[in-house]
Amino acid sequence: MSEDYIYDEATGEWVSAAEAQAPSPAAGVEVRDSVGNLLADGDSVTLIKDLKVKGANQTLKRGTVIRSIRLTGDEQEIDCRYEGIKGLVLRAEFVRKR
Repeated sequence: MSEDYIYDEATGEWVSAAEAQAPSPAAGVEVRDSVGNLLADGDSVTLIKDLKVKGANQTLKRGTVIRSIRLTGDEQEIDCRYEGIKGLVLRAEFVRKR
């Protein structure tokens, strides 16, 4: 009764085979960056504005590259990882696709 797991390269996590085949929560939502480019899971984006990060006492500078984004199901929010900041969620209006 072992369950198979698959490595998801976009997120860097191991997920169950059933979960990997299920549609993502963002399947029907189109997320567009500040200039209108369509974003997808795993894309890299660049910040177009300096952003203060609440709770981290840190500022992300304009031009910072964020790799391997994940769509959240909301057309204006993207989930991402950045060194030293856990649970970073950015608004799509502040990023540009690379």
